[in-house]
Amino acid sequence: MPLWRGGTLRSDMDTFDVLVIGGGPAGYVAAIRAAQLGFKTACVDAFERGGKPSLGGTCLNVGCIPSKALLDSSERFEMISHDTAEHGIQVAQPQIDVSKMLARKDGVVDKLTGGVAFLFRKNKVTSFHGYGKLVRQDGQEWVVDAAGTEVKAKNVIVATGSNPRALPGVPFGGHIVENSGALQIDQVPGKLGVIGAGVIGLELGSVWRRLGAQVTILEAMPGFLMAADDAIAKEALKQFQKQGLDFHFGVKIGEIKQDDSGVTVTYEENGSQVTAQFDKLIVSIGRVPNTGGLNADGVGLALDERGFVKVDQHYRTNLPGVYAIGDVIGGAMLAHKAEEEGVALAEMIAGQAGHVNYDVIPWIIYTSPEIAWAGLTEKQAKERGLNVKTGQFPFSANGRALGHGDPRGFVKVVADAQTDKLLGVHMIGGGVSELIGEIVAIMEFGGSAEDLARTIHAHPTLSEVVKEAALAVDKRAIHM
Repeated sequence: MPLWRGGTLRSDMDTFDVLVIGGGPAGYVAAIRAAQLGFKTACVDAFERGGKPSLGGTCLNVGCIPSKALLDSSERFEMISHDTAEHGIQVAQPQIDVSKMLARKDGVVDKLTGGVAFLFRKNKVTSFHGYGKLVRQDGQEWVVDAAGTEVKAKNVIVATGSNPRALPGVPFGGHIVENSGALQIDQVPGKLGVIGAGVIGLELGSVWRRLGAQVTILEAMPGFLMAADDAIAKEALKQFQKQGLDFHFGVKIGEIKQDDSGVTVTYEENGSQVTAQFDKLIVSIGRVPNTGGLNADGVGLALDERGFVKVDQHYRTNLPGVYAIGDVIGGAMLAHKAEEEGVALAEMIAGQAGHVNYDVIPWIIYTSPEIAWAGLTEKQAKERGLNVKTGQFPFSANGRALGHGDPRGFVKVVADAQTDKLLGVHMIGGGVSELIGEIVAIMEFGGSAEDLARTIHAHPTLSEVVKEAALAVDKRAIHM
C-alpha cells in the first residue's frame, strides 16, 4: 500500500488540480506553491534514504545539503589542525571520527527532509510514496499511476530530476562511487581518485583531501573550470594545487578494474599510458535525465536526443496538460534554478506571469576558497561582440578578510563599456557564496557598475571588496 501524508483520497480515482511527479527542489516547491494558490495538489516521489521515504530529492538527501555538511566538518578539522596557531591557540593533534561526522551530516539531512514533509502537511499537499507514471489521457485529465494507485490530474508536472552519469561499462558499486556513495565513505581513503574536475569532483575531493587522503583528479577537458571566468579559474587552480590536489587535464580514461583492495585506472595523458591505483574512485562526469519510469514512449512524451523532456518557454511538453521542470529538462542543473521553475510554473498554471531570469542565475562551488559568479564572463561578453570594462579587487586588501586569516582571492566586475550595465561578477574567496546574492539582485534590476559602487557597504565586511571592484571598473578603487 502507498504511504499517505497530508490529504485524504475520497475515491479510487480521485482528481487533483495539480499532480507533481518528483519531490526534489523543483517538485516539492512546485507542489507547495500550487497548494498556496488554491489548487488541490499531490506529489508522488520514490526517493528513500535508509529504507524510509525521504522527500527533497537528490539535493536534500545525497547532494547539496549533505555535501555542505561534510565540507564544513572537514574545513573545521583542517582549521584546527593547521590554522589555529597563528591565533595563539594551541591544540593537541586532532583526530577525526568519520562515523560521528557522517552521523551529524545525516542529522542535518533528517531535519530538512522532515521539514519538507511538514510543509506538505501544512499546505495540504497529498503525498504518495512510490513511482509516478503517466498512464493515459482521459478527456481533459490525465490518469497517473501514483505509487500503484491510479489517480486523475488536470495538470501533471514532471520533476523527476537526474541521475549520476556512469562511465560506459563501469557501473557504480564497491570502491567505485558517485556523489551519494562519496558521502558515505566510512573511513579516510589513503588514495582517492576523482574522475571529473567539476563541482562535485572538486567539493568531494576537497572533503577527503582535508581529512588526509591523497587526491588525484583526472579531467578529460584540456583546461580547468572552463565555464568560469579565466582569471577565476587560474586563481582557483593555483589555490587547489597549493592545497595538494593533484590535477591531470586532457586525459582519456581507459580500463578500470576493481578488486577487494581498490581500483586500478589506466588512462592516457600527453600520449603516454599511465596506470594509477586508488582505494576509492569517485566518478563525477555529469548527470543524465531521470525519465526511465515515466512511460514516455507509451504516452508519446517527447524527449530530445539526450533524453531530456522537451518543453517550450512555458514548460509545456508536447502533451496537453503535462509540464516539466528542473534537471529533467536540462539547462543549469542547480537546485535554485529548479526551485524558481517550480514557483514560476505553478503561477503560470494559475494564470499569473511566472518568470525565471536565466541570465542571472548564480553559480557556486563550495570549495575553500569558494567560487561564485553570475552573468557573463569577460570572454563570453567579448564573444557576443560587446565592448567591456573590468574592475578587480583582492581580499588581501580587506580588513575583515585579514582578520579572518583568509585573504585569498578577489572579486572581478565585468561591465558594458558604453552603458556601464553589469554583465557579470565573478568571485573567489572565503564566504563569497553569501556575497553573490547582492550581485543577482542588482543585475535583476538592470543595475550598473556605478550602482554597485555607490551602494553603501558596511565596514568592516567582506562585501566591501565587491564595492571596491565596482569602483575599479573606472579605476577609482579607494584602497588599492
